[in-house]
Amino acid sequence: MFNTKTVEIEWGGKTLKLETGRVARQADGAVLATLGETVVLCAVTAAKSVKPGQDFFPLTVHYQEKFSAAGRIPGGFFKRERGATEKETLTSRLIDRPIRPLFPDGFYNEVLVIAQVLSYDGENEPDILAMVAASAALTLSGVPFMGPIGAARVAYSNEGEYILNPTQQQVADGKLDLVVAGTSDSVMMVESEAKELSEEEMLNAVMFAHRGMQPVVDAIINLAEQAAKDPWELAPAADKAAIKAKLKDLIGSDIDAAYRLTSKSERSTALAAARLKAADAMIESDPQEQLVAGKLVKSLEADIVRGAILKEGRRIDGRDTKTVRPIESMVGFLPRTHGSALFTRGETQAIVTTTLGTKEAEQMIDGLEGLSYQRFMLHYNFPPYSVGEVGRFGAPGRREVGHGKLAWRALHPMLPSMEEFPYTIRVLSDITESNGSSSMATVCGGSLSLMDAGVPLKAPVAGIAMGLILEGKDFAVISDILGDEDHLGDMDFKVAGTSNGVTSLQMDIKVRGITEEIMRTALAQAKDGRAHILGEMAKALGEVRGELSAHAPRIETMQVPKDKIREVIGTGGKVIREIVAETGAKVDIDDDGTIKIASSDPAKIEAARNWIRGIVAEPEPGTIYTGKVASIVDFGAFVTFMPGKDGLVHVSEIKNERVENVRDVLTEGQEVKVKLLEVDQRGKVRLSMRLVDQETGAELEDTRPPREPREGGDRGPRGDRGDRHRGGRDRDRGPRREGGGRDGGRGGDRDRGPRGEGRGDRGPRREREGGNDEGPAPEFAPAFLTGDDND
Repeated sequence: MFNTKTVEIEWGGKTLKLETGRVARQADGAVLATLGETVVLCAVTAAKSVKPGQDFFPLTVHYQEKFSAAGRIPGGFFKRERGATEKETLTSRLIDRPIRPLFPDGFYNEVLVIAQVLSYDGENEPDILAMVAASAALTLSGVPFMGPIGAARVAYSNEGEYILNPTQQQVADGKLDLVVAGTSDSVMMVESEAKELSEEEMLNAVMFAHRGMQPVVDAIINLAEQAAKDPWELAPAADKAAIKAKLKDLIGSDIDAAYRLTSKSERSTALAAARLKAADAMIESDPQEQLVAGKLVKSLEADIVRGAILKEGRRIDGRDTKTVRPIESMVGFLPRTHGSALFTRGETQAIVTTTLGTKEAEQMIDGLEGLSYQRFMLHYNFPPYSVGEVGRFGAPGRREVGHGKLAWRALHPMLPSMEEFPYTIRVLSDITESNGSSSMATVCGGSLSLMDAGVPLKAPVAGIAMGLILEGKDFAVISDILGDEDHLGDMDFKVAGTSNGVTSLQMDIKVRGITEEIMRTALAQAKDGRAHILGEMAKALGEVRGELSAHAPRIETMQVPKDKIREVIGTGGKVIREIVAETGAKVDIDDDGTIKIASSDPAKIEAARNWIRGIVAEPEPGTIYTGKVASIVDFGAFVTFMPGKDGLVHVSEIKNERVENVRDVLTEGQEVKVKLLEVDQRGKVRLSMRLVDQETGAELEDTRPPREPREGGDRGPRGDRGDRHRGGRDRDRGPRREGGGRDGGRGGDRDRGPRGEGRGDRGPRREREGGNDEGPAPEFAPAFLTGDDND
């Protein structure tokens, strides 16, 4: 039934398996890729014809994570996978970016690539596996794909070792998270986050990844030799030379003049006029020829721009290849935000704001790994007016999500830890003008905005976008590219970092043939440009502000013993809700006993802190407390002197004089000041009101006179009992009769002498006067025996 073909290789210490012919057999190409126990299915389908009038390549890539892959049920009401998450969107872009340039010019058939995670082992990340599966499925499908590509993730340990296919923990513990895709001879795509690595370390990491993916490329070729479908036959490309020559004669000079205008709006107007002139000239041609002519106008523009850069070193706006456009930075741009910046570089501009929040503002992420929380968010918006156009305005698209994540990766390594700065941070970038890299403007504006908010960044971060013009062996790397240079160039190379090193690197290649030499040149040139931008940013704000905005919440931390957490929270959260309601401060408690108290009012923070201190503090004898009468009983009153702790004020400790009725003096809920006298072994607390001035709370001297001694002493004089000890039997009781002794037990044959009638021979007993001639009363004797019941 199944004609299954399989290839297995050892890759990065793990087994990679590629299989086709068992699943999704009606797709043009389908591959089941397995690494460890992570399994991804990728299916490719392509339309057999082109829609009339279509002049672009409609490639769509969808990556989806099935919660069942990790044995989980999705959260939410519907309990099923819904719209794409941020991670799914970013992974879809990771797959799209390296494969899109590998389709031939003029191929306009719609292609759909769907990658689904079917099993996830918690160790092997499915994004790299999805890229490999997509490359293999395209290679098998027969569509004109000039691949295959391989992909690899690389980490860089603190010991200086590059790690292929690292675990999540190795990435977290190291200095680099790098994803690279490429063919057998060139790098096609780079995405990374780094902790201030040098340009040389970053380049070595990219080349290490490229070498590491070559076994994957070979495995896909091996599988294709067994199972690939026949390649599609493409119609021969029409000879466009004659039409292009005609257009060059017609509008070549107009295009050249337009690209000598340094103003984007003036240049756009001139180019629109030239295109309209060409369209009018082709009005009599058939629709297909008009379509071809429109593409050829863009080709003419590319020839003129690229030729000027390669031959003359002249760019569209008149700069040389290394100059960065003028920069103007402002901080504190908006009055009520916690931090804000306006960053303008040439005709690219971003308003970036920073908002600080408490732990409860963290973003909850429900993914294959389970629930996780993100304390740093960066959101990027690109409205149509930023490029002077009309268009859709609403939820962010894939481009906005991708650009925001790039800026997030650039800034994230420089943020303080939660222990150093216990805030949730959101950065919002609104692009108001765009002609060149707005994502790098977001990095620069985001850094300034964070510093303006008082976030203690380890170092300021700046970003720059580099471009490439490549013709054969001739190439030119250009700094701070314009939008048109991006569209007409061969590489989009974005580098962000501090003065100490790179924090993020993203590269997209539109052609094959990017060499190590070209990448080294681009990184060195980007370093110079980044240093210049950091210097311009420092003119607006050179260091982090020493204080937070007056509108930002203050968060202070305190530590309580773990065994006290339950007392602070209370039954069902009753106590902590009461603290929040009464003080107005937000309170978060971690499992280790760390408590974060947040409010923009320091007084509210202090009130909550004191409340919690009272809950966890241990009562100390001799300390004076202010409490409230909780309940009244006949023998005194119970007073709540600390949160959750009551003590007894005995009736004798209310006042120095005698109190006949406690309710005549105290009422429930009354505030009183008490001194803690004693905490006994059972935890019972004795309090005194009479030893504290109820007005001032000052401690008073005990002026109550001591009790007068009783007549004859407390227990009266005792007779001379000799050496009799309490409970002893050693006193001299005289000789015993023969056979006597104690062996016979009490009532033996001791010679006690004759007794008179009524046992009167022993003589009358003395009258006991307040004492007991049999020795002191035992400690456990009741009060009426000891004579202490005079209260």
